Amino acid sequence: MANNPLTRFLASLTPPPFINPEEYDGLEFRWRWFVFRPALFETEVYLLSALVGYILFFLWGRWTNNRKAEKWVLAHSPVLETQFSKPRRWTKDGYTDFFNFSTGRRNVASLHTIFTLRPRHDFLQWAFQTGRTFIDLQYRPVDDLQLDFKLFPGTLPHDFVWAVVSKDELLSVKTDRWDLTWTKTSENSALPPKFSVMSEFGDVTDGILRAFPLAKLLEDPKIAPYFRSLTVTDQPRERPLKPLEANEREKHVILSLSVPPPSHAGDTAEFVAALFPFIDSLSKIALRPETKIKLKKVREENDKDIKREAEREKKEEEAEALEAKKAAKRRAEEERIAKLSAADQKKALERERKRSIRKSQNKIAK
Repeated sequence: MANNPLTRFLASLTPPPFINPEEYDGLEFRWRWFVFRPALFETEVYLLSALVGYILFFLWGRWTNNRKAEKWVLAHSPVLETQFSKPRRWTKDGYTDFFNFSTGRRNVASLHTIFTLRPRHDFLQWAFQTGRTFIDLQYRPVDDLQLDFKLFPGTLPHDFVWAVVSKDELLSVKTDRWDLTWTKTSENSALPPKFSVMSEFGDVTDGILRAFPLAKLLEDPKIAPYFRSLTVTDQPRERPLKPLEANEREKHVILSLSVPPPSHAGDTAEFVAALFPFIDSLSKIALRPETKIKLKKVREENDKDIKREAEREKKEEEAEALEAKKAAKRRAEEERIAKLSAADQKKALERERKRSIRKSQNKIAK
């Protein structure tokens, strides 16, 4: 019994019996019959210290994330309350994600404001992110803030994808955003050198910069540390599985920021406030007729590609389902034959052999 593997395993998990030394000259606390000798609990002290440290880290991380989001909301609430007739209460999901949904403004169907903060409440996740930055030099975890303006139909009369992006984000932006893979990256002398333009056609960039003085906004030194990208798009962020119907197509203006520290929460308020006249100016964008034709053609070709891929995947799934059905049928037949007598099994196998021969002959004849 002693050689049983389970017994040996359980024995290895059992702590050794406590032996109270007869002689003890260390620190000791006595109260009536109660005696506490700290030196005998060295391991427990380390474990308790680690637990207390983990709890304190959790409390610090939760407080830090809440404070970051709350300070930004407090600094920008006057802007949202002025622009929207129905600014909603802020909600949160866990300790890293905060949300707000606002409606009731001309040209803007809704505004989703989404915080995705670093997991400061979870030491293991935080340590993993921090450690990865030393191994992967392109990996930069940030406190992300997205302001996603869904536009009313007619606010943006043209279909295109356009963005101005901080050069620090160029390595990752196309990985995170399928719609931006439609664009080409270029420099623009009208914008500060810290930023690049991602546009389908140069005519689109010219039209946007003529309709609104965006370059002046981007020159503000207060926005530079936190600006990641500003996108005007008629495409979804993720590649759709099938071509979108007309009533499923939406146009968005999306501002991506790094969340400022609480002491500078108001630094982005002026830029956020300027986005509303920027959105109003989109109806003034003028494009050349040939640019409109090219934009339309690109979308038609993209829809065809998505449709072809969806049909191919559907055929592959149907083929796999048919093969699985045939395999199940074969297994059922094999199980049925296995239950027969030896003579009946021989007859069944002979019938199956003749059936296979006939099928082969039919294929050759065709």
